[in-house]
Amino acid sequence: MDTALLDLPAPTAARLRRPGWRDPRLLAGVALVAAAVALGAWAVRSAQHTVPVYAARHVLVPGDAVGPGDLVVVDVRLPEGAASGYASAQDAVPTDLVALRTVGAGELVPSAALGPAADVALRPVAIPVRTAPSDDVVPGAVVDVWFSPATTSDDESAPGDPHTLATGVTVAEVRRPDGAFATSGSAVVHVLVGRDELRPLLAALSADGTLDVLPVPGQARR
Repeated sequence: MDTALLDLPAPTAARLRRPGWRDPRLLAGVALVAAAVALGAWAVRSAQHTVPVYAARHVLVPGDAVGPGDLVVVDVRLPEGAASGYASAQDAVPTDLVALRTVGAGELVPSAALGPAADVALRPVAIPVRTAPSDDVVPGAVVDVWFSPATTSDDESAPGDPHTLATGVTVAEVRRPDGAFATSGSAVVHVLVGRDELRPLLAALSADGTLDVLPVPGQARR
């Protein structure tokens, strides 16, 4: 018995349609690429964006008059909003400002570190020392001032106990002997002290005894 074959239509292969501009997937891809490009461009611009600020050419100590010769212009990258905390080099250096606190050589100058001389709360005192001070005793260094009283009439063999007159004060200037006087140890260290420490220092300068200036470990330079 012959079996009749049914004539069935041949299957047709499904064809992928090229997505049009209105295809959501294509639009989303374009948006992602555009966002990535914009983000990359913003990152590059941010990395290259610098602002000019002033840095100290040398150590500035409280009371130092600050002029154009004491500052250098540097271009730095700072976090957003941080530039206002430093002296902007886009402005001319005022001629009537002094340092209100110690600024190290090469350090960016904070805006709060400059101000009128009337705002300086420290006073310089010249301390003659009996021995040559340490090499760490330089302008901007942090030191302690010690006083050793002379011998008393009761015991000519023993001097009085040494004690501190000022702690953690800043050195403003150091005058070391040179030439034929280099070995005499007659150096003078100018320190900046507050009003509370001014009286005992001045009293010690007129008393019978010796003064020493000792650097504070770990804070030899600012």
